[in-house]
Amino acid sequence: MLMSTQASRYAHRLLNARAHAQQIPPLSSQEFLSIADSYDIAKNIQAERVIHGETPIGRKIGFTSRTERTKYGVAEPIHSPLWAPVYDTTVRYAEENRGIQSLEGAVQPRIEPEIIFKLGETPAPDATFESFADCIEWMAHGFEIVVCPYPEWKFQAADVIAAFGLHGSLIIGEPRKLPPRSRRHLAEILANSSVSLSCDGVLCAAGFGADLLDSPVNAMWHLHRMLISQRKFAPLAAGEIISTGAWTDAYPIEAGQTWASAFSGVIIPGLTVSFV
Repeated sequence: MLMSTQASRYAHRLLNARAHAQQIPPLSSQEFLSIADSYDIAKNIQAERVIHGETPIGRKIGFTSRTERTKYGVAEPIHSPLWAPVYDTTVRYAEENRGIQSLEGAVQPRIEPEIIFKLGETPAPDATFESFADCIEWMAHGFEIVVCPYPEWKFQAADVIAAFGLHGSLIIGEPRKLPPRSRRHLAEILANSSVSLSCDGVLCAAGFGADLLDSPVNAMWHLHRMLISQRKFAPLAAGEIISTGAWTDAYPIEAGQTWASAFSGVIIPGLTVSFV
């Protein structure tokens, strides 16, 4: 178990690397870190960010795709999803589903197409899947810009959790309010949907909702149950936005590129974002 002083030191090391857009060796290359240790570091980071004026407004879930997470992890594949907070300083909305995003200060940035939900009600601790889905207020498509302080994107699962869940920023498109009847079938609809991702008009990837723990709704319910067991963190609450994981692999991005997405099987607009 990591001592609290060491967790604090690691937290400040990661915050300093982020502030100065620097790369650092993975924490796991210096000593063994358990998943519990990494969430202790993350808790320290969240406290520091709140002290400096940032407000957590939701969570991002990472590595929900069974097919993509096996590509990462130095010693062994990443086996299960993880999460990290998102902040008022890292989330923005794209008007008319188009936007311009600066990559200044983003270390090794990559792009991921995701589905984002907003909770209109606080789910009960013992919420069934059906009652949990009823808590969703709206859904939207978004691009998460993930960043990595570790050279060549090589890390262990614990390194990811400690390093902000690799969260850089989240660009959210037009929210779509969900009437009660549509929430009951949302998991199935998204499971049978797909997204395409292109750069400067060239198709790069396609992904499927069923790969995200069978559906993005399932991924969010998994997070809810995970947080119930992590008593050091607050459970999900009304008003939070939840980014549910990448539908494709994370693709490197550069200034001067324009990335676009389109959905099939679900009525939700794609996004077009130009990077500068």
